[in-house]
Amino acid sequence: MALKITVIGTGYLGATHAAAMAELGFEVLGLDVVPEKIEMLKRGEVPMYEPGLEELLRKHVAGIEGSSGRLRFTMDWAEVGEFGDVHFVCVNTPQKHGEYACDMSYVDAAFESLAPHLHGPALVVGKSTVPVGSADRLAARLAELAPAGEDAELAWNPEFLREGFAVNDTLHPDRIVVGVRSERAEKLLREVYATPVTAGSPFVLTDFPTAELVKTSANSFLATKISFINAMAEVCEAADGDVVKLAEAIGHDERIGKKFLRAGIGFGGGCLPKDIRAFMARAGELGADQALTFLREIDSINMRQRGQMVELAREALGGGSFLGKRVAVLGAAFKPDSDDVRDSPALNVAGQIHLQGGQVTVYDPKGMANARRLFPTLAYADSATEAVRGADVVLHLTEWREFRELDPAVLGEAVTTRLILDGRNALDPEVWRRAGWTYRAMGRPTA
Repeated sequence: MALKITVIGTGYLGATHAAAMAELGFEVLGLDVVPEKIEMLKRGEVPMYEPGLEELLRKHVAGIEGSSGRLRFTMDWAEVGEFGDVHFVCVNTPQKHGEYACDMSYVDAAFESLAPHLHGPALVVGKSTVPVGSADRLAARLAELAPAGEDAELAWNPEFLREGFAVNDTLHPDRIVVGVRSERAEKLLREVYATPVTAGSPFVLTDFPTAELVKTSANSFLATKISFINAMAEVCEAADGDVVKLAEAIGHDERIGKKFLRAGIGFGGGCLPKDIRAFMARAGELGADQALTFLREIDSINMRQRGQMVELAREALGGGSFLGKRVAVLGAAFKPDSDDVRDSPALNVAGQIHLQGGQVTVYDPKGMANARRLFPTLAYADSATEAVRGADVVLHLTEWREFRELDPAVLGEAVTTRLILDGRNALDPEVWRRAGWTYRAMGRPTA
């Protein structure tokens, strides 16, 4: 008997996981409590921009012509309980309002709603990023609420999706981490992930706490690397060094590596900032807060980059006020190949300059609708050329390929002043200077 899989929560993580499980050959039932989301998914449409995801959905959603029909969606918990052998919980764990800690209310609600419908043997698999210790608590609650009792087991299987690469990361993961308490749970998860494991993805078996810690540890390490190179950019700025050459030189050391060593306006999005804050909060609750005090500085360096970009723009415009100055901002999403503007450094910089009197116009290839909802008072343009029309300064703040391929000569015709500030150190200074632009980037005063 082939395993049947359910996915609870069909946001960014859940929709991707559901489509990928169908691609791996399983019958899949996705559940959400938001009717609009379910209706969209049933039409094979996704509520966010993620390369390749809509095509994958349309390949498998039941009722779409030519699809495999292996993927369906519902709002009925009883149907999910009856249908699935393995239930993946993929709901959101945002930061609590007004504090660092993680808000577990969506995860808790998912378990409370699902458990009473588990009448036979079932494996519930947590994929959400949660504070260490949550799985122990949830396993006990599951056994208590499920009619199947001890036969309703829990496992923890953290997700490692990168926005913009989520489909590939789900189908060809660089590692699969599973926290289990029984051979049965291990066997079921080996069955679920048989295809990627056969293709060479490492299968790492752990206990609950270690599985929960892997995701937050990985994100903390990446955040540390990004903030480290941004701190070096501050030093280069003061010492007239070039942070790009510095990063290249240290990146050749294989103990350090080249990745995540591009200085700029820092990280944002729905994961890294909230995850490192929740990690600090949880370490405090466990009495291990001293171990993670360095993350406070990582967070602080990251947030400081945004203010420094604003100051760099002020300085480039002569050091006075932004009043009456036209500022073009290229980028709104927190990273390229995504329409996610949550905690976006680009929009944060745009918003700060706008509050200080600048006339800010923003353009982003995919993030415009979300940016407008979050910052309705900024001006928006339909193209890069339109955004820079009449600008006194252009800020490059999200490293979209479209921006790297812009023709500086053509763009130069539209601006008032050929002045560009590269907040991502992703443009070629020589190319822009040859076209008559003044090029400036954080940590590269002499580049």
